[in-house]
Amino acid sequence: MINVIKTDIEGVVIIEPRVFGDERGYFMETWSQKDFDEQVRPIKFVQDNESKSKYGVLRGLHFQKGEHAQSKLVRVLKGRVLDVAVDIRKGSPTFGKHVSVELTGENHRQFFIPRGFAHGFVVLSEEAIFQYKCDNLYAPQSEGSIMWNDSALAIDWQIPTKDIFLSEKDQHHPMLADCPEVFDYSVDYYK
Repeated sequence: MINVIKTDIEGVVIIEPRVFGDERGYFMETWSQKDFDEQVRPIKFVQDNESKSKYGVLRGLHFQKGEHAQSKLVRVLKGRVLDVAVDIRKGSPTFGKHVSVELTGENHRQFFIPRGFAHGFVVLSEEAIFQYKCDNLYAPQSEGSIMWNDSALAIDWQIPTKDIFLSEKDQHHPMLADCPEVFDYSVDYYK
């Protein structure tokens, strides 16, 4: 059984697995199809990804559009990150709003980002190992992105701007207001 914490945006949830610890270390179940289907939403994950990044690396804000839209279940194996989900569903009552959560190797929290959201994270520790499950395969032709520092989003990344380290690609995304590739709130992207 998992503990599911609802956020201010419907469908975006924080998951706390049960951790059993003693003097030897700990044990936890990191994924249960049954628990997730019953407590969050029915889903079928098809791809797992992992990245290692150093302090200040910011990856995002990314999404896949159309038939290649992805939900993600993310967690940190080592280190600390601030993880962010931005609602980019035009017509949604929370359009342009975001939820952020600190994920660490110690708190074991997981963060579920449904289809229709842009996703990004920044590394707050010396380094971090980040892992995520996706419910759709990566399709480079369907990539979309929003600029990480869009003032309309008002995301506090919790580190000085001078410490942010971006890929070349992540330096040149549109602001949300200029992004033609948003989702439609009235469409069910899970069909």
